[in-house]
Amino acid sequence: MSEQGARRGQEDDWWRQLYGEDGGEGREGAGGGGAAGDAAQSGAAPAAGAPTGAGPADVGPAEASDTLDERVASVLRTVGPPGWGDRPPPQPTPADAPDRAAPAAPAPPDETPPRAAPAPPDETPPRPEPARPAPPADETPTPGPVPPGEPPARRVPSPPPPPSEPIPLKATGPAARPREVARSAPPPAPAVTYIGDRPPTYEAEPAALPAADPAALDELVPDTALEGAQYGSLTLRAASQRGDSARYRGDVRRDALLTARFGAGRHALILVAVATGRPAVEGAHRAARDACGWIGGAVGRSYTQLAEDIRADRRGDLKAGLQRLTDRSYGKLRARALERGGPPEQYTAALRCLLLPADPDCRTRVFFGVGAGGLFRLRDGAWTDLEPVATDHGTPAPIPAPIPVTDAPARPGPGLPHGPGTAEYPARPEPFLFHAAFARPGDALLLCSAGLADPLRQEPAFAAHLADRWSTPEPPGLVPFLATAQLRAKGHAKDRTAVAVWEA
Repeated sequence: MSEQGARRGQEDDWWRQLYGEDGGEGREGAGGGGAAGDAAQSGAAPAAGAPTGAGPADVGPAEASDTLDERVASVLRTVGPPGWGDRPPPQPTPADAPDRAAPAAPAPPDETPPRAAPAPPDETPPRPEPARPAPPADETPTPGPVPPGEPPARRVPSPPPPPSEPIPLKATGPAARPREVARSAPPPAPAVTYIGDRPPTYEAEPAALPAADPAALDELVPDTALEGAQYGSLTLRAASQRGDSARYRGDVRRDALLTARFGAGRHALILVAVATGRPAVEGAHRAARDACGWIGGAVGRSYTQLAEDIRADRRGDLKAGLQRLTDRSYGKLRARALERGGPPEQYTAALRCLLLPADPDCRTRVFFGVGAGGLFRLRDGAWTDLEPVATDHGTPAPIPAPIPVTDAPARPGPGLPHGPGTAEYPARPEPFLFHAAFARPGDALLLCSAGLADPLRQEPAFAAHLADRWSTPEPPGLVPFLATAQLRAKGHAKDRTAVAVWEA
């Protein structure tokens, strides 16, 4: 045997030991490999009937199966953890049988250079690779470095991951997009309905209606009256409502409210009158309504001269003229009481009025009246009580013009009561009040009945709440104004009327 054949025999023996085959077979393979190597060196064909798999792997196919799967399994057994790659090799398919049975032609000696002979197994045994941890079930093991001349190991496909849950689709577009303002805006503050440690005794909403007379349905008074206007630089808001006590008992509202405009354009004059009848007196609401009606008629007949005096700031003439008109109205109230057969001191009412020129260049506001109530100014968030000091007292009532006697039955005209005892009672029960003020932009002037003036003077929290709600850059609307004016306070259950004028 030649030296080249011996080297090839040792090489085949090393490969058999690497693949884990029987040592005897490796020695036989080594000897056969040497004979085959001599034959290949000399170019002679193998003898008939000689096994085709006795030669080395690079000379021809071996007798045992030497497929790619077998090589991959052998590499995994060598470099992988114990028990890895012990699967049985796949059986050859019929298509592979003819190829494996046919002898392979020996490679020419000049095309395949001889490889260096490895160290003998008994001198330098191969080092066993350290055991590697088993790969997770969902990962594919990565084989170690492939020896030179070996085909690359085939990657074993890992099982597909379990299907993930479908991602819910969200609607798009402006309608499906949440509003940023609604998400970041703080929750609205709860509405304040009363002032004090506990709510008032009576309910906030009306409970009983006033009794009605089928023959006098025109005397019914609504529970609430609301009015508003805007002229020049002023904005007017007015509201009148029954008190909690009257709403519970079913009494009629004793507060009366009148808003009227006389004239047109810059020469127009606006009158707002508030009257309150005597408590616990039958027909008190009629007295309040008559007081507003009669003072309204007197101002309407003289509005041209009154508007001229206001623009010219003739306050002395204004006071004298308005006092005369007020006394005449109270004289009519006294005469009406005598007509009804009741005492004149009961058929009366507290009367408070505002005169507002529609001319935007005139900012003078005139107040006059008789009886309880309030006049306030709201400036820079603070209230100022403008109630004037009384300077005179009741005067005798003027004697109305006598009615000529004729044969026809006497028929008293509207607003002209007559009868005995006209000069026996004072024209008005309390002193006459007058005040003229110049309004600045941003001011708010408040005229109110006693039902609102009392808590405004006696309850600091009540006054602070109204000042906060009405100190806005723009005047409130009718509904917000009414909601603020009907703020409740324990111990204050009277009818209330509020008239506010905002200056632009």
